[in-house]
Amino acid sequence: MAEQEQQITADALDMPVPGRSRTGRAVALARLLHQECAHLLQLYKERESFLSDHTPQGGRIVSLTPDSEEPSTEEQVQLLHSALRQCLGLLHCLILREEEEMGELEGEYETMRKNVRARLQHLLHSTKVLLDTEDTTVEVTPDDQCKEEVDGAVGSFAVKLWTYRVLLELIHWADHATQTLHALHTEKEGLEEI
Repeated sequence: MAEQEQQITADALDMPVPGRSRTGRAVALARLLHQECAHLLQLYKERESFLSDHTPQGGRIVSLTPDSEEPSTEEQVQLLHSALRQCLGLLHCLILREEEEMGELEGEYETMRKNVRARLQHLLHSTKVLLDTEDTTVEVTPDDQCKEEVDGAVGSFAVKLWTYRVLLELIHWADHATQTLHALHTEKEGLEEI
């Protein structure tokens, strides 16, 4: 029942709301993505219960360096978009790796993983719309540079830790998306609350 309610809420946030601006919809989408990423990690930790005793080592998998010390809000959204593309590439690699090892399974974790991928793609399209101008065109395809990271994870345990790190990365960037897009919304619409 709770899953149905969550899906209804998710569907409602994806639909255009009369009077809600593009930035407002993007913020709502980022918030939903953050919730779903957190739920996906929870499902993964339930499936791989031994991970509750481990904290993955290493810094950010996705890191970006702004061109200036004080990037404008629009430049921050451009950086965010790039980070989200890298996250989508990581998620694609994660899905391929898990399907290679375990085959295509159907369960709550796999369903949520598909939802997160679709939501992340939708958020990429939303940020593209916010950034596209006559002078620039923004890519929405996954930035698939995770080959070395995946190949560096040897053995089942290392792959599970790598997957854990990717899920943490998704949560981090979904939260960052919420904050950055809220700042853009406030700047463009002059509204604090959405």
